[in-house]
Amino acid sequence: MQIDPLFDISQQTVIVTGVAGQLGEQYAQVFLSRGARVSGVDLKASAVTEKLQKDFPETFALYEADIAQKQKLETVQQQMLADGRIPTVLINNAALDSPPSALPEENGPFETYPETSWDKVLDVNLKGTYLCCQVFGGWMAQEECGSIVNVASIYGVVSPDQNIYQYRRDRGEDFYKPVAYSVSKSGLLNLTRYLATYWARQNVRVNTLTIAGVFNHQDDDFLSNYCGRIPIGRMADPDEYNGAMIFLASEASKYMTGSNLVVDGGWTAI
Repeated sequence: MQIDPLFDISQQTVIVTGVAGQLGEQYAQVFLSRGARVSGVDLKASAVTEKLQKDFPETFALYEADIAQKQKLETVQQQMLADGRIPTVLINNAALDSPPSALPEENGPFETYPETSWDKVLDVNLKGTYLCCQVFGGWMAQEECGSIVNVASIYGVVSPDQNIYQYRRDRGEDFYKPVAYSVSKSGLLNLTRYLATYWARQNVRVNTLTIAGVFNHQDDDFLSNYCGRIPIGRMADPDEYNGAMIFLASEASKYMTGSNLVVDGGWTAI
């Protein structure tokens, strides 16, 4: 396959956090299929990471760590160094949210949202990204080369549309999109700007990719309400953010830093 040199990422060494997730797997595959080496970071091995290892035995490696623990990340850094995997791209993809099937208190009113849930989500989504930037981004700054992509959400740019979930309240559930996910993703926007200016002279670019929801066999009522809110009229397919990732990692975006690339089917245009 002939690749435009502007978008060639075959020489990159990429870290993908949350690599076992729906989008983490996609990001890993798109880089691996184009010749890059990928270091996946996740809590433990899974069917996804085993398949990536089987399909790309020479270029994929899994490093097990809790990204909310700096000591664990520093251990991973030493392992990567021993393996000759000095990163040139860091994709901060790992994130937690309260799924619709979570306990009622997780998706209840703001006034009773559990403090423990707030801490758990902020620990992974914001603190975890901050720590990965400290450890891996700091490493890239020492090498004076790299691109960092912090994966944010439309709900970090605008408030969740609680009307989407009215159908659940109509059937007797006290259901709301929780606050912690939105706050954590909003925090990424200014973490990105801070680091973009902080590391600009070290040749490390830092950008945010803001995405909308991804189809994952959600219930029909949710899909009808959610997709009715999107100008394009549907949720994203899992692979539809891959092009943006390649752009942000490649020479095609070499003068871009501190920016927020929004790929959301038009959600925030309304």
